[in-house]
Amino acid sequence: MKIYAFGKEDAPVILLLPGTCCHWKGNFWHVIPLLEADLRVLCVSYDGFDETERTEFPTMIDETEKIENYIQKHCGGHIRAAYGCSLGGSFVGLLAARKRIRMDYGILGSSDLDQASKFAAKLQTNLLLPMIYPLIRNGQFKSRFLQKQMEKRTAQMGDYVKAFMEMFGGARPYVTKRSCKNQFYSDLITPLPDKIDVPGTEIHIFYARKMGEKYRARYERHFAHPVIHEQDLQHEELLACYPEQWASLVRKIIC
Repeated sequence: MKIYAFGKEDAPVILLLPGTCCHWKGNFWHVIPLLEADLRVLCVSYDGFDETERTEFPTMIDETEKIENYIQKHCGGHIRAAYGCSLGGSFVGLLAARKRIRMDYGILGSSDLDQASKFAAKLQTNLLLPMIYPLIRNGQFKSRFLQKQMEKRTAQMGDYVKAFMEMFGGARPYVTKRSCKNQFYSDLITPLPDKIDVPGTEIHIFYARKMGEKYRARYERHFAHPVIHEQDLQHEELLACYPEQWASLVRKIIC
């Protein structure tokens, strides 16, 4: 795992956590300039997903411990905020629930927070991985049907699908199937407690209403007092398509 730093060293820290199988630049490169003027921006690049390392993603808990150790060593155990894109929101929840670092604000970006039994998680992983891994490794689906479906969706939904696909970070032949499998599977089986309530930590959630009402209920189950920012958007559409608005909302929350 690597963490890339931007901005002044003595500025308040915001930790940015990418989504499932995403490259950190694909998620955050376009918003870093909007934050770094008065924030110390730390971008996590997960094990197995950084081109400068030869590693594989272990488990959600192992990776959370590495993040905590970095914050304890380099930030005195305290950060102003953490933003989790999609899967990254699971890390935000774990960081809050484990209470091993202090975090003033935790922000979840329309995370799904899906959880499953080991059996169901294995089935889901084995079903999805053959479809998704070629996209991660080669930048396109192996199946002509899936590729055509994506092109059809892009034509129907325009900028959103294109921007969402760009968040993955293009073809990355260095990412192993094992890393993708471990990330999918361990995210599904790693429990996130209900009614997380940490004094001194405010949880904010960017609720993309077009994902469905069940996600609002899920957020309210896992967090005791979440501040929900309801948006008439798709999953991570605010970050992908409206970076200035995303940065403005993040800054309004934490600055």
